Amino acid sequence: MKFIVSSAALLKQLNSLKGLVPSNPVIPILENFLFEISDGLLRVTASDLQNAMTLETAVETDEKANVAVPARMLLDTLRNLPEQPITFTIDTESHGIEILSDNGRYTLAGEDAGDFPRPAEPKNTTNLMFSSDVISSAIAYALFAVSSDEMKPAMNGIFVNLADGKTNFVATDSHRLVRYSYEGTEGNSNSSIIIPGKAFEQLKNALPSSPQEIQLEFNDTNVFFSFANIKMVSRLIDERFPDYENVIPTNNDKNLNIDRSQLLSSLKRISIYANKTSQQIRFKLENNNLLISAEDVDFSNEAKENLPCDYDGETLEIGFNGKFLMEMLSNLNCDTVHFEFSEPNRAALMYPSEATGDENILMLVMPVMLNNYY
Repeated sequence: MKFIVSSAALLKQLNSLKGLVPSNPVIPILENFLFEISDGLLRVTASDLQNAMTLETAVETDEKANVAVPARMLLDTLRNLPEQPITFTIDTESHGIEILSDNGRYTLAGEDAGDFPRPAEPKNTTNLMFSSDVISSAIAYALFAVSSDEMKPAMNGIFVNLADGKTNFVATDSHRLVRYSYEGTEGNSNSSIIIPGKAFEQLKNALPSSPQEIQLEFNDTNVFFSFANIKMVSRLIDERFPDYENVIPTNNDKNLNIDRSQLLSSLKRISIYANKTSQQIRFKLENNNLLISAEDVDFSNEAKENLPCDYDGETLEIGFNGKFLMEMLSNLNCDTVHFEFSEPNRAALMYPSEATGDENILMLVMPVMLNNYY
């Protein structure tokens, strides 16, 4: 059978899927894209067994065929072709694939589509609707705080808690925590799931640039996303998420408001002089002034800067991992940030100072101990 498709359109679709093609797959067939052609549509699926995504694109054909196509070879071919219509010819018996372009002919050895594992289908699911803007914000605010420690599987994803029309997206790696809350979720579910960070990473690359409705369905084992011409399924993390609410300190009597971009710029400069292992940055707060400093005793490096701020509280000295602070500040979209502190050995809280409508963002960072605390 034959079909014709734009090389640029196909490459764009495949680039959204390539993150799910494993380099060392459990089964070799996963090194392929699954092509399913019918009704003038090409459905392309990629899977790593834990996550799978399918995209649809229009093609010129009235025929039907399924084949598994070598992913890396096809991507490399398309990247090096100028934009043009290309013709695929598939031998349904041998699974051979021929690509014809204005430049030449390319032959690939495909595989039997029947060997490609089929993604799970939604059954007995709870259904919710989100704007793509909400999902995009949740990813932007929380994904960077997901733990990569395989010994802590519950923290390898984003905890999604749904209750009475409010949704909390929470991520933590035990050193920092992010909670993005959204009021106005369409659906009546009161439940909690842990969605793998890789699923959100993959979803981030496929989200539309303009707002669209995204359907989120889940059952006891999987979560399903569908929007526009895209469907995605991911296996849930079957673990108990930490009781994060008890980690968030209350009765914080020391408050700081400061320009976000100024603080971020200062941290970038000061961190150059910090110890490369600990990344320790020191804050000293008093009289509406923030003194930021770092030193690396082993190499006699030291830096200090003063920043004006609005600080309400007693003199406070507290240490942080500078890398963590910079990541948190970089993922906020506001002019001014608000910090809350209590004691030098207790977690600090960070919020955007400006109101954010139906959204609420809380970031928590654990302190590091400074020598003069002992």
